[in-house]
Amino acid sequence: MVSANSDVTLPGVSIQLWSVKEDLNKDFDGTLIKLADLGFAGVEFAGDFGHYADNPKALKQTMDNLGLKGSGAHVSFEQLNAQNLEKTVAFYQALDVNYLIIGWDERAWDSQRIDEVVQLLNQAAKQLKQFGLQVGFHNHDHEFNDYQGGTFWDYIATNTDASVILQQDVGWTTYAGKDPVDYVKRYPGRTQTTHYKVLAQDKYPDLIPLIGNGETDWPALVQANIKVGDTHWLVVEQEETPKGMTRMQAVEKSLYALNQYLSIYLNQSSIK
Repeated sequence: MVSANSDVTLPGVSIQLWSVKEDLNKDFDGTLIKLADLGFAGVEFAGDFGHYADNPKALKQTMDNLGLKGSGAHVSFEQLNAQNLEKTVAFYQALDVNYLIIGWDERAWDSQRIDEVVQLLNQAAKQLKQFGLQVGFHNHDHEFNDYQGGTFWDYIATNTDASVILQQDVGWTTYAGKDPVDYVKRYPGRTQTTHYKVLAQDKYPDLIPLIGNGETDWPALVQANIKVGDTHWLVVEQEETPKGMTRMQAVEKSLYALNQYLSIYLNQSSIK
């Protein structure tokens, strides 16, 4: 989105809908309304479409009414195979979703099968290009295991077409002991969307899982996304809920923190 400073274009802020899956199950439309009211510009789908499962055009109309855009969707390789590709493309085109991200594939950290992932990503990139769509891959921690002098993530990045989106999950990157800022800079123009998240789990029991906490250099990450990553969407993902909060309350706090970092970047950029 274009900021008040006409020289600076900021990414949109979206939410991965998996973050509020229980809320969606109870009241799909009501949850979208709450997210729009909080100030989200977009939503990233994770396979749950509520009562719109067979009517993406109606869902798009609801989103339009709320001022929400589809920042992307997590899909499987199966949804992009020869049998399902046409149906998948039609569904997401109806939602005006351009980024289809493979959210999980265990072959991605298997030295005997990693080339299958690379081949499938390159194939999908070629097929989706004719429809104006892009494929991407989303990391967890295992993709940062050592492999061939780097990591599995590096192998995927260096062996796939430049159009394949490297959707970094900052929470999992940090959990794996890596620097997310470094990985945005390492592959310029490949990070069209990024998951902003803090992950505690059992490794960091005292860490409050909200954006702004943890080891991530958040201002540097925002700057890298904007200046190097060609990032169009910063996607809030709330995988864990701090004690005493509802998931929606946690999402609101993470969104507030992310907006603060965007404001800091904007203010710094306006200083001549």
